[in-house]
Amino acid sequence: MQNVGKIIPHDSAVGHVTGRAPYLDDLPMRADELLVGFAGSLVASGRIKSISLDAARQIPGIVEVFTADDLPGEKHFGPLFKDEPVLADGEVLYVGQPVVVIAAETREALRAARQAIKIDVVPTEPILSIERAVELGRFIGPARQIARGDAAAALKSAPRRLRGEFHNLGQEQFYLESQAAIAYPGEQGQMIVHSSTQNTSEVQVVVAEALGLTQHQVVCICKRMGGGFGGKETQAALPAIMAALVAQKTGRAARLIYNKDEDMCSTGKRHAYRNEWEVGFDDAGRILALKTSFFSDGGAAADLSLAVMERTMLHAENSYYIPDIEINGRVCFTNYPPNTAFRGFGGPQGIAAIENIMHEIAQHLGIDALEVQRRNLYGCGDRNLTPYCQVFIKNHLPEIVDALAASSHYAQRKAAIERANQVDRLRLRGIALSPVKFGISFTTRFMNQASALVNVYTDGTVQVTTGGTEMGQGLNTKVRQLVADEFGV
Repeated sequence: MQNVGKIIPHDSAVGHVTGRAPYLDDLPMRADELLVGFAGSLVASGRIKSISLDAARQIPGIVEVFTADDLPGEKHFGPLFKDEPVLADGEVLYVGQPVVVIAAETREALRAARQAIKIDVVPTEPILSIERAVELGRFIGPARQIARGDAAAALKSAPRRLRGEFHNLGQEQFYLESQAAIAYPGEQGQMIVHSSTQNTSEVQVVVAEALGLTQHQVVCICKRMGGGFGGKETQAALPAIMAALVAQKTGRAARLIYNKDEDMCSTGKRHAYRNEWEVGFDDAGRILALKTSFFSDGGAAADLSLAVMERTMLHAENSYYIPDIEINGRVCFTNYPPNTAFRGFGGPQGIAAIENIMHEIAQHLGIDALEVQRRNLYGCGDRNLTPYCQVFIKNHLPEIVDALAASSHYAQRKAAIERANQVDRLRLRGIALSPVKFGISFTTRFMNQASALVNVYTDGTVQVTTGGTEMGQGLNTKVRQLVADEFGV
C-alpha cells in the first residue's frame, strides 16, 4: 500500500539507462531467421520497363526475392483509402519506394543483391513542389472549407488590408529506433509480427490483407518503441508487410530493420505547407475578416494527409476571434514519400500561419505583436464562437497571456533585444510570445474511445491489457498506477 497515490519510476527506467531494455533489433535471432531488405526506386517518377532478378538469385546466401506479383492478397494499403502500393507495380512514385523484397542469410548477401537487382525505369517528369502540383491540378482527396459570415464582403469594407504567403517546410521525425519489424510464422497460416509501431491494430490489418489472411490469424506485438512522434502511426505498416511476406513465403522468421539512410529516404515526414492569406483589420489591429488557403505536400499517396489538413484548418484561427472567416484546404500530390503524422498533426502548421499574420499586422501598424495578439484573443462570454461553431468556454487565454508576459519579463527583454540590434546589425535577435488553443480530440470520433481488459488472479496479482503503445512516455507505468490506485494495491 506504500506506493498508492505516489510517483513511481518509469517501469523501464533501469533498462533504459543500463541498455538492458530490448528494442526489436536487440531481440536474439532465431536459428532459422532471415534478414530482409528491399531494392528501391532510384528515380522519383517513371514507368517500370523491366525488373531483372536472376543475378540476385544466384548470389550465395540469397534465399528468395519477391515483387508485387508475389503478394497473395491486397497490393495496396492506406488508412483513409487504399492508394499506396505495397511494392511498386508498373510505375514508381518516389525515390526509395520499395520495388523488390530481398530475403537473405547474411547482410553481405543482402547488400550484394541490392546491387545486382536491375530495375529499368523510363523516367517521367516528377512533381517536386506544391506550386507545380497546384499548376497541374494534382490533388489528393476533395477540397475542404470551413467558413463563417462573408469573408469576401468583410475584406472589401475593412479599413486596412494585407495579403501574403507563408511557407512552412517539412520535418523529419528522427526517432532513434528506425522502422523495424520481425515476423514469425505460426501454425495454420498464422503470423506473429513484432513491430516498432504506434498502431498495432493497423499493422495487424494491413499484414492480414496483404498476405491474404483474416485478421484473427495475425497478432501484432509492440513491447516498446525507440520513439515515434507520429512517424510510426502508419509508416510502420510497410516494413511489417515486407517482413511478414518473407516469413509466409519461406516459413522462416524474418527481420527487417531500416538503417537511417533507408528510413529518411523512404518514409514520410511532417507536411510542408504553403499558405495564401488576405486579412482585413481596423486601425487598432483587430481582425475583421480573414481568407486563408492551405496547400500541403501530401507526397505520393494519401496516408493521413486529409486528416492532417483537417486539423490544420481547425487551428487556422488559433487563439483569436475572427468574425468573418473563410478557411480552405487542399492536399497536393508530389513525387515524395507519402507524408504522415507528426506531433501536432497539422495543428502547428495552422498556428504558425496565423501567428505570421499577427506579426505582419503588427509590423504594418508599427506596434508590438503582443498587443495585436491581445486585442484579437477569444473573449469570455462574447467573441467566443469558433469558425466551426464550437462555443469556447472556460477561456483563460487573456489572463494566461498577461501572466506569462509578466513572469517572462517580455517587455524588458524585448527592449533589451531592440537596443542590442541597433548596435550589432549582423547578429539580429528576436522574441515572441504566442498563445495556443489546441484540441487533442481526434476528428474521427471513434478514435476518442479506449478499452482495457483487467484480469485479477487468485494470488491477488492483476494483469492489464490496453491498446496503448509505449514510446518512452511512460504509458505502462501510468496505467499500472491508475489500476493500483483503484484496487488499493
